[in-house]
Amino acid sequence: MDENTTNTRTMTEPHITELERDIIKEILNIGLARAADSFAVIAKDKVLLKVPDIKLIEVKELLHLVASYESTHIIIQSDIKGDFNGATLMLFSDDHIVRLSEVCLTMLDVQKGELSTMQESLLLEISNIITGALVTQLANILKSNIYGSPPKAPKSHIADSLKDILVQHPLFQPLVFTVITRFTHNTKTVELPLLLFFDTNTFLKILDIIRTFNFGNTNLMETD
Repeated sequence: MDENTTNTRTMTEPHITELERDIIKEILNIGLARAADSFAVIAKDKVLLKVPDIKLIEVKELLHLVASYESTHIIIQSDIKGDFNGATLMLFSDDHIVRLSEVCLTMLDVQKGELSTMQESLLLEISNIITGALVTQLANILKSNIYGSPPKAPKSHIADSLKDILVQHPLFQPLVFTVITRFTHNTKTVELPLLLFFDTNTFLKILDIIRTFNFGNTNLMETD
């Protein structure tokens, strides 16, 4: 392996310890707990959110993962901008959409298939609530200027919508968080997959911030 290859590999595979991984998961879980409270108002029932996994994957693997959902799910995308560069993708299956339409819109005899304007607005609003709450908490905890753009439902290949962090940064290896959004209604449960990912520069910024935390005087739960 030549020196250039080694340098590229070092840049695209930043090291993260298990402690740092746990800290990032805890920060995300704090943000998702706030998002759950907001989502519960729409869902009219208890909402639980969790971060079960964090992993680094290559761009090809990410695109393959997302593409595998495109034929069976409606994908809602929200970009994260400012000091951080990333995006969230919420993945809604036909069954999810039916259940959400019944619970949140009180629709009866919901048919699977093309979305109505009201249903698409609901999915956009759910994504906006969850991404917005998460980004707000990340900004508070990491003392960073970040914000989420209005969510959208890409009509073309999802890679086209992700080009700002995939195509324009061909060497980066995204940090991908898989999140399961779960809410119950009348003992019925709906799980909504959520992918949250950042480019390498953002990941390194987050690690630098975490490594400066004084855990003797810092309580992650003390956020506004």
